[in-house]
Amino acid sequence: MQTDSFFVTGMQCGGCPIKLSLALRMLSGVDDVQISLASGEVTIVYDPALVSPERIQEAVIRTGFGTAGIDATNGHDPRPDQCG
Repeated sequence: MQTDSFFVTGMQCGGCPIKLSLALRMLSGVDDVQISLASGEVTIVYDPALVSPERIQEAVIRTGFGTAGIDATNGHDPRPDQCG
């Protein structure tokens, strides 16, 4: 297992880390995900034989958040019934 940490942009409410965590946990090989809304830091434990850092970053971007110089798109949905 490997542990990596990185920063994510675009998270604005308590539902955003939940949304991102669910997306990352769906990747084969991901064992644990910890996300801080306050700092934007994501710590992920994964099996590098099953999932690459590039795939993890792609999942973050597909979910609508930004990372590593890539701007967030629309990961946060401000409608109360849609966010989280």
